[in-house]
Amino acid sequence: MTPTGALSRGVRMLLALAALAVGFAAADTYVVVMALPDMMGSVGVGIDELQRAAPIVSGFLLGYVAMLPLIGRIADLRGRVPVLVVSLVVFALGSAVTAVAYDMTSMVGGRFLQGLGGGGLVPATLALVADLYPPHRRGVPLGLVSAVQEIGSVLGPLLGAVVMAVADWRVIFALNLAVGLVLAAGLLALARGTGTAPPRVRRTGWPDFLGALLGLALSAALVLMLLRPGVVMRDLFWGQLFVPFTDTGGRWSTPLGVITCVLAFLFLLRLLTARRPLIDVKPWWHAAREADLLGATFLAIALGGVVLAFATADPQVEVFSAHGRWYLLGSGVGALAFAVHLRTAPSPLVPAGTLRAVPAWGALVVSFLVGSALVAALIDVPLFARTTIHTDSQVDAALELVKFLVALPVGAVLGGYGLRRFGAGPVAALGMLLSGGAFALMASWGLDSLTQWHATPTLLVCGLGFGLALAPVNAAVLAFTDEAVHGLASALVVVARMVGMLVGISVLTTVGLRRYYSETEAVPSIREVCGGTSACSEFTTMLREAGIAQESTVFAGAAVACVAAAVVAALVFRTATRSKVGSSAGLQFRHV
Repeated sequence: MTPTGALSRGVRMLLALAALAVGFAAADTYVVVMALPDMMGSVGVGIDELQRAAPIVSGFLLGYVAMLPLIGRIADLRGRVPVLVVSLVVFALGSAVTAVAYDMTSMVGGRFLQGLGGGGLVPATLALVADLYPPHRRGVPLGLVSAVQEIGSVLGPLLGAVVMAVADWRVIFALNLAVGLVLAAGLLALARGTGTAPPRVRRTGWPDFLGALLGLALSAALVLMLLRPGVVMRDLFWGQLFVPFTDTGGRWSTPLGVITCVLAFLFLLRLLTARRPLIDVKPWWHAAREADLLGATFLAIALGGVVLAFATADPQVEVFSAHGRWYLLGSGVGALAFAVHLRTAPSPLVPAGTLRAVPAWGALVVSFLVGSALVAALIDVPLFARTTIHTDSQVDAALELVKFLVALPVGAVLGGYGLRRFGAGPVAALGMLLSGGAFALMASWGLDSLTQWHATPTLLVCGLGFGLALAPVNAAVLAFTDEAVHGLASALVVVARMVGMLVGISVLTTVGLRRYYSETEAVPSIREVCGGTSACSEFTTMLREAGIAQESTVFAGAAVACVAAAVVAALVFRTATRSKVGSSAGLQFRHV
């Protein structure tokens, strides 16, 4: 196949399935919005202790962001499809752990694995687009992948609401387990059927029956320890396996816990020493070392500190959490160690010159600003609807965001076509100016604005603008970096956007809530307004107007971020013209 040749149906299906996997994993980022109260109760955390539940969210984000550059680099070394398949398996494993979690530690561990697997899908898929399409044809598919990712992040709460209406919260993660494994199997089958998978290594000798036996025993022991079935625990003989060695001991300090640990050690030892192991983990370990595991650790500390500082904050009182200063200090130490390591390591995680071109590093800045503005729409449009016209229905409030979402893929397609004709700078700048103007109008909305005719066009234009900007950012970073680092470059763009979303929602919400408190200070007490009557529409209206003031402040801040993104895009992408973007090398299957 030539770079300009039409892709086969199987290859298109492979890319579509990879994009679907990205959207599915993105939905899981926010699926806990509806399930969080029940998840908290199942691990002994009260509904009034919301801050104690923060690790359930931040654990996912930590796994999603912190290891993303390493996974992107491994995708450059090991190939796209292997990373996609393994990422889905890790995501499914994390879903299984979360589904059977019995305490906060096991739940956060499961969420971390989900984030680790879900995050790995994004750079591998974006790099896959670069492998399958020549530069001048990447705009539309890159935009669609990004649009699917953003749509998934908002559909997550709706999925959670539907499942929670008919079943227990654990069913959500059981479905994740099943869908993740099905997608992994589908990707692997399509890759082999289209010849885009790495060649299979022919092995001789008997299968590893001992490894399989140890794996089955480990799985059985782990499931029994986590689920603790009553029929087994009540048995006079087998029930002894669940009795802790000490009065204060947990499940791991029981005979069954010790057996599980021993089986895990033996299984891992077998994987590392068997001639034909059940799961060949050694190539992945070698790939991680080749990708610069030490440098990735330093960068993970730097990114993890930022994630924890902002994701665990209470925006009502602070921009970052009470321990945020220490998190940011650790982040600074990690960043310094990473910078020194880049200068001294023979093969660093980020090879020298990777982001030398202005459009390449500029894409990270634009991506950060886009994320900080985008999150305002994802969070505050439903919140505004709940404050004004849908006070008794969270679902109806969330559906207002659909008007914004339907324009995203349309904007992505238009951005892709515009990229061919005008270049990345004008298209991205136009998109962010459109979104900024829409946010400026939203900042002036009142109690009945969502019922007026102009609300829908405003939301459509806002979504259209973001769609226009997504494709140019990804296309520019891929066109101005070497093919050998496309996975890494894509990962860095995603990391920049996620960090922008974290910082943006924390800062904007904090400023908005301070505006809210300022407004409510001027509101008379309910006794003064209503004479002590609890049901008083006038007093409720005053509080709703204070809430609108808060959300208007957030929209105004998002408008500023959009304008900043437009200015930066126009400056850093001014050399990313159609001819420049279309001058890179063509299709290469060796990394697929």
